[in-house]
Amino acid sequence: MQTAVSGIDSGLYWTWCSQSIYYVRAGQPQPHRPPLLLVHGFGASTDHWRKNIQGLSQDFEVWAIDLLGFGRSTKADVEYGGDLWRDQLHDFIAEVIGQPAVLAGNSLGGYAALCLAAQRPESAAGLILLNPAGPFTEAQAAKPDPVREGLGNLSRSLLLLPLPSWLLFQYVRQKSMIRKTLEKVYLDQTAITDQLIEDLYRPSCDPGAATVFAAVFKSPQGEKNDVLLSQLTCPLLMLWGEGDPWMNSRSRGAKFREHYPQLTEYYLQAGHCPHDELPDQVNPLIRDWLLELPNSARDSVG
Repeated sequence: MQTAVSGIDSGLYWTWCSQSIYYVRAGQPQPHRPPLLLVHGFGASTDHWRKNIQGLSQDFEVWAIDLLGFGRSTKADVEYGGDLWRDQLHDFIAEVIGQPAVLAGNSLGGYAALCLAAQRPESAAGLILLNPAGPFTEAQAAKPDPVREGLGNLSRSLLLLPLPSWLLFQYVRQKSMIRKTLEKVYLDQTAITDQLIEDLYRPSCDPGAATVFAAVFKSPQGEKNDVLLSQLTCPLLMLWGEGDPWMNSRSRGAKFREHYPQLTEYYLQAGHCPHDELPDQVNPLIRDWLLELPNSARDSVG
């Protein structure tokens, strides 16, 4: 079921598994050009793609979706993880978009998009990853320090308890803390606007937001990126913000290239969210890559 959202241009709700899922759509269907579906990262929403929707909808039909638990979607008390969001994206493409799409995902949204493209290939005409999250299979390491390992396990156990988790959520969701976090992960500080902070703060006020925060950290680790890449068959574009303090983009990019050498990649002078920080560079790279997709990918959605 789809219902319009009053006061929000192009905003709609779709009912999925009895939960309310928010999405936006811009642009018109283009013959022989796949639609583009944008998937946000942890704590973000469709709002984080505002500059990209505006920049790409002249040439493509563009969709963006709030993953269950984030943005304007329901903050459900469920077990979160790549499998859940993979199935949400798969059903959205089948039921709402109605044809395979190219998925573009940032951070957590990149991992969810990779899960979809690898494990539900009939839904994906292509994949664009921007500083994607997700684990790799690590080589057998030396035996860890038992004291350090014990302290780490204790810290994680404490944070998973209801009260410490709730207190941590109340702390990190403060607007001042959101600003400090953004200042660490954006190279261009002028991209950190009051609107951006408000967009990230607003969903944290929804009922169930604290429960989602705890549930995401409790969720089991999903499938490894290298396993997913071994299943992937569609074209892959990777856009990396080199100044990301949460990951070494060059070494992480090398891992993706090792397991999927046919990918196309670019490294940009940005932080963890290059699409929002450098839309004037990211949008043309996405546009040109989409227009050069192999005929088989375009024809599958024509």
